[in-house]
Amino acid sequence: MMALSVGRGTGTPFELVGAPYIDDLALAGELNKVHLRGVRFVPIRFTPTDSKYKGQQCGGVSILLIDRDRCDVVDIGISIAKILYRLYPQQVEVDKVDRLLGHKATLDAIKADKSLGEINRSWSAGLDQFKQRRAKYLIYK
Repeated sequence: MMALSVGRGTGTPFELVGAPYIDDLALAGELNKVHLRGVRFVPIRFTPTDSKYKGQQCGGVSILLIDRDRCDVVDIGISIAKILYRLYPQQVEVDKVDRLLGHKATLDAIKADKSLGEINRSWSAGLDQFKQRRAKYLIYK
């Protein structure tokens, strides 16, 4: 999608994000400045044995879960996309994320480097409507 390794072919798949073009210290620093609840980002260099970057040393971050109950995985994903696009606009093909997002306004906000709060507020009306529609289908409350 975004020309990234997510740690496949390492001992901690899906706990890492990186690529050969990424400065691990810069990425960790920028992500930690966001102060996302429940996680911290530790700079790391790794060499995946599987993925697009098989056998290549990658810089990136290890995503350290501190508090699962406070962690918002959507905020983590949006923040990673925003920061990678800001730091590496030539390497990160952010338009390919549209297939995963399914929400053009969010992609546009990522590209415009809107704040995480602005992005989350843009969903509020639609999210409230969705929660009302899904309520009758929830079997565990």
